[in-house]
Amino acid sequence: MDNFLTQLKQFNVTKLAGPILIILILSMMVLPLPPVLLDMFFTFNIAVSVIVLLVGINVRKPLDFSSFPSVLLVTTLLRLSLNVASSRVILLEGHSGPDAAGKVIESFAHFLIGDNVAIGIVVFVIITIINFVVITKGAGRIAEVSARFTLDAMPGKQMAIDADLNAGLIGEDEARKRRSTIAEEANFFGSMDGASKFVRGDAMAGIMIIVINIVGGLIVGVVQHDLDAGTAAKTYTLLTIGDGLVAQIPALIISTAAGIVVSRVGTDKDMSEQFFGQLFAKPQVLYITAAVIGMIGLIPNMPHFSFLLIASLLGFLGWTMDKKEKAAAVQASQQQAQAAAPPDQPMAEVSWNDVQHVDALGLEVGYRLIPLVDRTQDGELLRRIRGIRKKIAQELGFLVPAVHIRDNLEIKPNAYRILLKGVEIGEGEAYIGQYLAINPGRVNGTMPGTATTDPAFGLPAVWIDAARREEAQQMGYTVVDSSTVVATHISNLLQTHAAELLGREEVQALIDHQAKESPKLVEDLVPKIVPIGILQKVLQQLLTDGIHIRDFRTILETLADHISTTQDVDDLTSAVRTALARVIVQQLFPGETELPLMTLDPALENVLSQAVNSKTGGGLEPGLAENLLSSAAQQAEQVEIQGYNPVLLTPPGLRPLLARFLRRALPQLRVISHNEVPDNKSIRIIAVIGGSKG
Repeated sequence: MDNFLTQLKQFNVTKLAGPILIILILSMMVLPLPPVLLDMFFTFNIAVSVIVLLVGINVRKPLDFSSFPSVLLVTTLLRLSLNVASSRVILLEGHSGPDAAGKVIESFAHFLIGDNVAIGIVVFVIITIINFVVITKGAGRIAEVSARFTLDAMPGKQMAIDADLNAGLIGEDEARKRRSTIAEEANFFGSMDGASKFVRGDAMAGIMIIVINIVGGLIVGVVQHDLDAGTAAKTYTLLTIGDGLVAQIPALIISTAAGIVVSRVGTDKDMSEQFFGQLFAKPQVLYITAAVIGMIGLIPNMPHFSFLLIASLLGFLGWTMDKKEKAAAVQASQQQAQAAAPPDQPMAEVSWNDVQHVDALGLEVGYRLIPLVDRTQDGELLRRIRGIRKKIAQELGFLVPAVHIRDNLEIKPNAYRILLKGVEIGEGEAYIGQYLAINPGRVNGTMPGTATTDPAFGLPAVWIDAARREEAQQMGYTVVDSSTVVATHISNLLQTHAAELLGREEVQALIDHQAKESPKLVEDLVPKIVPIGILQKVLQQLLTDGIHIRDFRTILETLADHISTTQDVDDLTSAVRTALARVIVQQLFPGETELPLMTLDPALENVLSQAVNSKTGGGLEPGLAENLLSSAAQQAEQVEIQGYNPVLLTPPGLRPLLARFLRRALPQLRVISHNEVPDNKSIRIIAVIGGSKG
């Protein structure tokens, strides 16, 4: 028993309100109701219609009243049930007098009709026509068109949400909420289109019910109750018209609310604020209207008082609005004058707010490329940049800073610039609506268009029209759109300058991220044993050498093992590279057990070793450096022609020197040491770099 009472207390009684209301409404069509209950239900119907109208007026956008289609259905069923119940009472008790169906019907009949039945019929028909032909039909048409346009606009809105999500402007929850709102809009207008048919059917049913009641009342009064035809016609017609008006007036109110809701344009103002704020906002309009109404009022035989009174009121309202506008303009000018301090007043002190911060990464575009980065125009490049940052984070092991995008009117309309810490590191041009056909070296024809160079890799290319895209692909060109051109250029530069993008803040973020998985390791090592500064320099060296830092735990543990013996960054980096040997080889030779490598001529290796040991910093003689660079370039080219990745194998002591020396001239040539070759890999020498030309 106690459990039953507890469950009863926890049960939400409001869940039963809907089913009970529907059952009661449907029961009224079958069960006879006394006049007192009819009065209560008719009053309730009028109250509900007023509530619906006021809610519809005060909503700021249609979805604020998303339950309106269901409300429309329930109120229509309520009116029809009341019509059936009142018709039963009228036919059964109508002969007893005008109050047979309750005081509400009698009051409406006498107050709105009086004793003239013909006027009552005309008024009822007019109200029904207004509701059926004008308001309900118009609201239904608006709902139908709105539903169609909302469905047509859904793909574009979904793409805009995806663009904002990919650009990082909104989160997953906000994107999910916006998608739900779009779906709700389509469902709402579709439901309103269908619900309006209920109101139209209700109007038709009202006309049919009044005809049936009048004819039925005459038959019942004359045949069953022995009333004369005149008395029966007057009594039953009066009751029937009163019943019809009691039902149709709430129907008219709710139809008006439906028209208001579906015709609303979503703003931050309700209908009253929007109505008066726009209709009476221009003093000039009010002045002209007052003049026109005043001139009409001066015409002979016109009602001068009415026209001149309205003209005076409009003129006064226009003068009041004009006065407010001038006062607002004066106040705005005063505030602007105060903001710009005059020369005779002391200037504000310079503060840190005047210091302009430099963005880590920046992208400047000409005005013709703005659609690529404008989220309101579904900028494709925004999604691409977000994908680039995610890809680099997955490949390199850290999150590069966000790209700050701005337009620059000082560069060419189709140009763009990529900035690193305020300094330009790349530039190019792109043409919206055209495609860049890149020549990979094996095309079988030429394409007409604007000749250029691929900004990312320096390959010959040509900008072509969209119609020639398939033709260029058939010729062997690699065809990409303008957003892909810019995105690929950005991706290539971010990969190249990854070391410069790894600042102290990014290193700290790496440490914090690792601390979530290995809290004890990070707590014991950083910064107690491994200083953040040294850690940053080692990570930058690895990124400069093209090695990802995803295995951050191994890097930390290796530094902790060697930091006590040396704090030289090159030595520490060499130790870390040895620990990451499998990673390095996997990046350079994925899936291969025999490594095709280049090596140094023994004589040249001895000379370089002596140079490193004899000079601090490992400087090279100019002649030796020139011969080394020439031979390395020649051998690297031959290795690439053979289809191999040019990788030079050197002793551990020479690797840092040669890597720094060859990096600028031959960025494609990678340098590894003997310690970085895993034991399970074999070596095959495919080229030897000598110390002299040829």
